[in-house]
Amino acid sequence: MVEFKAGVASGHPLVTEAASTILSNGGNAFDAVVAAGFAAAVVEPALSSLGGGGFLMARPAGGREILFDFFVDTPGKGLAKGARKPHFFPVTVEFPGSSQVFNIGLGSVAVPGNLRGFIHVHSRLGSMDLADIVAPAARFARQGVSLNSHQAYFISLLEPIMLFSEEGRQIFLKDGRYLEEGDILKNPALADFLDEIGRTRGGIIDDFYKGSLGKDIVSDMARGGGLLTMADLAAYRVKERQPLRTEFCGYELVTNPPPSFGGFYISMTLELLEGLAVGDVCSYGDQRHLCILAQAMQQVEDYRKGMGFRLERPAKTWFERARQDIRPCFSRGTTHVSVCDRHGNMASMTTSNGEGSGYFAPGTGIMLNNMMGEDDLHPEGFHASPPGIRVGSMMSPSIIERDGSPVLVLGSGGSKRIRTALVQVIVNRLCFDLAVKEAVERPRIHWDGQVFQVEPGFEEHVMEAFESRFPVNVWEGIDVYFGGVHVVDPVAGQAAGDPRRGGAAVILEN
Repeated sequence: MVEFKAGVASGHPLVTEAASTILSNGGNAFDAVVAAGFAAAVVEPALSSLGGGGFLMARPAGGREILFDFFVDTPGKGLAKGARKPHFFPVTVEFPGSSQVFNIGLGSVAVPGNLRGFIHVHSRLGSMDLADIVAPAARFARQGVSLNSHQAYFISLLEPIMLFSEEGRQIFLKDGRYLEEGDILKNPALADFLDEIGRTRGGIIDDFYKGSLGKDIVSDMARGGGLLTMADLAAYRVKERQPLRTEFCGYELVTNPPPSFGGFYISMTLELLEGLAVGDVCSYGDQRHLCILAQAMQQVEDYRKGMGFRLERPAKTWFERARQDIRPCFSRGTTHVSVCDRHGNMASMTTSNGEGSGYFAPGTGIMLNNMMGEDDLHPEGFHASPPGIRVGSMMSPSIIERDGSPVLVLGSGGSKRIRTALVQVIVNRLCFDLAVKEAVERPRIHWDGQVFQVEPGFEEHVMEAFESRFPVNVWEGIDVYFGGVHVVDPVAGQAAGDPRRGGAAVILEN
């Protein structure tokens, strides 16, 4: 019989602390992951929010996985087409080695799902009192937390969004100065809202989706050019889906299924790599490894662009042709938490607020998302989909099994980089047998459609050969741009939080 070690890996030490405290106090993995979700909304404000959306891959002990989809819906139910011009404008986020344009404003807000999702998962699979689960997050919000270097960097990237509204300025300004590393981040309104969640056993969530709070939000939307309506909020439902399963190198990847597209393209990439026997024909970090990985990314990205919103598995001939085209050319705002308990319950949850819309739900301290303003979520154009459609996502919370038993719980933040970050960590661990921490920390590459963005750390002769074959931009250091993969191996008793996002991991004594 397999003995499982309890463990937590997340993007912030306090998120890991919140989840591990729940586990130590007798809660299960699902109690712990929900506690982590609430905590992340407080201490990772640039990456998550109760006004965003997400996915949770759950594997109850001895059972089969369930994918809980509480990502966002397109807004506008009850509005005549063209009746309201969305308040919607671009901001450019400048990473050290690249830039990316996002859109914010009330017209960028999609129907949020995190609140519904957390409460739904807890009611289905949790065991502890909800007040105990939200208590760590409420304490962090009321007492305040010191901004570490990673969180200070993240909010610095999003300064125009964080200071868009008066509510944001009250939270992120101190004596007229934008918060920096070491400053204390407090959100009293969010603390009060979290207390109400515990006191009402989640009942206040109905006020957000159907009651007076929802009406206040919708009133602001009508005045400010948002598309969100009471019909949107009242109609929102968490969806339970059958996961997508893919065989890879003797393992099975269990990941986020359509209509989201992240898991679909991760599965495609791994299937392509398996046919190339990447673990047998090369060693980690050598020229053949980088070459094969790069060309596989290009092949899958070209296929994705050609398909748009359609998720149709390629014919067998596509894989055969793609593998033939891959030549050995040398001698080549989102956060995640992974939780396991000692009973064998597994939870992998990825949540996001996009970059945030800048708009806060009145009196709650909750910034709503800007998912209608992310171009990678809307390949057919902004506001092109009708209301009430579940938006696709690159988020891919996953579990990897061998012979029916889980061996890895993992996922990543990172927008367009999620699938490439996860593929590289999976290959590092399963094909090259790297320890979990090493698999996460090794440098990564990402094909952005025009150039390979590359972290430093590959050997010089490998990079020289790589640059002779592909367009390359080498960064000066590791960066949040390349994702944030947080992993627990409950069998080996290993866990890793990605240093790119200030990750923290712990294995608990049984």
